[in-house]
Amino acid sequence: MNARIALILVVLLAVLGGAALVYHQQEKSRRPENIGTLGQNLFKELKAAEIASIRIVEPKSTLTVRRNDERWVIAERADFPADLNKVREFVLQALSLKVGQSEPIGDKDRARLNLDESATQVEFGAADGKPLAKLLVGKKYFKREVENPEKARADGRFVALPGDPKTVYVVSDPLAQATTKSAEWIDKSSFQVEKVKTLEVRYPAGEGWRIERDGDNADWRLVGAKPGEKLELTKANAASYSLGLLELADVAPKGTQIEAPVALEATTLDGLAYSIKVGKLQGDNYPVSFTSSGTPRKDDKDAERLKKLEERLPREKVLSDYVLLVPKSKLEDTLKKRAELLEKKDEAKK
Repeated sequence: MNARIALILVVLLAVLGGAALVYHQQEKSRRPENIGTLGQNLFKELKAAEIASIRIVEPKSTLTVRRNDERWVIAERADFPADLNKVREFVLQALSLKVGQSEPIGDKDRARLNLDESATQVEFGAADGKPLAKLLVGKKYFKREVENPEKARADGRFVALPGDPKTVYVVSDPLAQATTKSAEWIDKSSFQVEKVKTLEVRYPAGEGWRIERDGDNADWRLVGAKPGEKLELTKANAASYSLGLLELADVAPKGTQIEAPVALEATTLDGLAYSIKVGKLQGDNYPVSFTSSGTPRKDDKDAERLKKLEERLPREKVLSDYVLLVPKSKLEDTLKKRAELLEKKDEAKK
């Protein structure tokens, strides 16, 4: 290689090196300054085993889910049982939150993203009451335009850390359960009146009806039926069977009273008795309270059913201390008036 060629190669290397340096500087300027936080866990020090409470604060309401011995309960609902699976899922969501995007934020942006006083505050606490981690949860994040942001499922959420109020983060989890609505946290399994033997319904004005049957496959009888009246068996079956399919929509606030209730008295073929009070419809739900008594009748032919009944009774004992909110659809068949249980005259003639 002669000197002339060597000189040309040196010049080319210098030019290429300079171009590479310029390209590197340009790319660096395009990248956000906080690129080092992308993909990192939002809560680096939080540990599931240390969490003993979750406190959620919205501008007009507060909800505290806390560990009480072996259970998780809702403090604002007189320690009503929380759904353990929902608690576990929320904790795991929090532990797995990763930064998908982060940007500096000013006062106007905080207000626009509901990360100011209007934010939902989430605080994880230890057994001794010491706060472990806090998070401000703001507006939903969408990758696309949606017609109704309130109802649409989000792609993520705008969040901020109280210790770093000048930075907004986008996480890929919509955090739908970051809410003070107790309906999103309670265990919704209800008391259930199965294998009904007798059912009596009394309305506040005094009218009502009573049906009975002798066995599981026997037909229902309308007690006190008048001449010409005939019970429609499908409706009687629906009225009794619905009580075995009850579920909870929510639990009423402590101190809720049921005024002028419809009274239900039911006994079962298993040897149990239930006294149920159903209040006036509130939106889509009925307020309901109940008491139960009796001991499950031993049945050597169905030991598995007896076992399930005995396992269910402790929870029913807990539920009897509260006013429950039961969906309207679950009680419609049971609350029918007497005339609605009867066959129509033209059907009876047929």
